[in-house]
Amino acid sequence: VLDNITIPCHPRQYEFSRLELHYTITSKRKLLQLVTEKHVSGWDDPRMPTISGMRRRGYTPEGIREFAKRIGVSKGENSVDMAVMEGAIREDLELRAPRVMAIINPLKVTITNADGALTREADFHPNVPELGKRVVPFGSELFIEADDFAEVPPAGWKRLTLGGEIRLRHSYVMRCDEAVKDAAGKVIELKCSIDHDTLGKNPEGRKVKGVIHFLSREHALPAEIRLYDRLFNVPEPDADREVDFCTHLNPDSLTVVQGWVEAAVRDAAPETCYQFERLGYFVTDRRDHQPGGKLVFNRTVTLKDSWAKEAGGA
Repeated sequence: VLDNITIPCHPRQYEFSRLELHYTITSKRKLLQLVTEKHVSGWDDPRMPTISGMRRRGYTPEGIREFAKRIGVSKGENSVDMAVMEGAIREDLELRAPRVMAIINPLKVTITNADGALTREADFHPNVPELGKRVVPFGSELFIEADDFAEVPPAGWKRLTLGGEIRLRHSYVMRCDEAVKDAAGKVIELKCSIDHDTLGKNPEGRKVKGVIHFLSREHALPAEIRLYDRLFNVPEPDADREVDFCTHLNPDSLTVVQGWVEAAVRDAAPETCYQFERLGYFVTDRRDHQPGGKLVFNRTVTLKDSWAKEAGGA
């Protein structure tokens, strides 16, 4: 038809390839199989490469657009490492996400000289003052991450150990004086003391290198924390047509833990993003989170690309 009409120019058709992301799949037929076989909770499961899934995961529109800019458009087969997507999301959240503290694997700490200890205010974001401040409470009982204590520390250890000192984030320098164990020999509590002269300043005559985060046990709020990871444990799960791609599902793509968060997030609306300091970026779940009630956080992305580290050590 175009060859037999008198228009000065003909439209040109450009075709581009489908984007393939490593560690996931984009075939609608195979995504439907994941849903119908209940490998995921639905089309909006945060592990799914769907718009609703990415939204629930906490991926921002700005981060997705930046990812699209970085990879461009290709006419040939285009397979992109998931790290490129995660990097774009991570960089966007770094600029906008308020920072708070949360504990995923709590270890109880009793402060033996907490009398007279003061609370302190801290910025929600060190580079975005308009986000405001929040109070970081202190008390005689704290939670720290169990991974931040080692009875027999490895070489280069900069966190807490028996007889050692660390800085509590936005608070005092603390020394571990005693480790309490259960009948099986597992450390279940630490008895520690603080240097009252170190709130907001360095101790005199000694250098404390390590900094760990904490929560006041009295003020911390319980929360369901969903640790999402990549859906598959190989970069191209459907590369071998003779093997069911579901055999490559990552068994650790979702881990649900009961953790603790700062009281500052109590009334956060669904789809509010945060950086949990030293842990990663998280978002309040748009379906299950209840402000002032049941708190549910989905991990959007870790602070660093842990998969690159594993691949480098393989």
